[in-house]
Amino acid sequence: MIAAGVGSRRAVSADEIEEAVHLALCCFSVAASSLEILATEREKAGTAVYVEAARRLGLTLIGVSSGDLGHAANRVLTRSARALEAKGVPSIAEAAALCAAGANARLLGARVATARATCAIAVGDTE
Repeated sequence: MIAAGVGSRRAVSADEIEEAVHLALCCFSVAASSLEILATEREKAGTAVYVEAARRLGLTLIGVSSGDLGHAANRVLTRSARALEAKGVPSIAEAAALCAAGANARLLGARVATARATCAIAVGDTE
């Protein structure tokens, strides 16, 4: 299972989310066709921009609870003071990717960032 986790600032657009996902795929040499899930924090997963980005990318959109993001916090590679202050977790993108990728998930590297979005790619077992 391969998942893209995305974090964003408030005024993000679907285009910017897509840009962050494509940048991460390129950075980690992952084919877009192998990506299965777009994950973010639960509160943002229901917003129009995330729904639209997932539709355009042809991905299943998953909203991850704050509790689950917190459980993955010790496995993230990047710590964001902004995310920690706003959401109580050190990384939205990396934690969401880890949560969504399934059992034994691992990050392919630190999240990548655009002006208003971050994206991390995680790979997990397909059990």
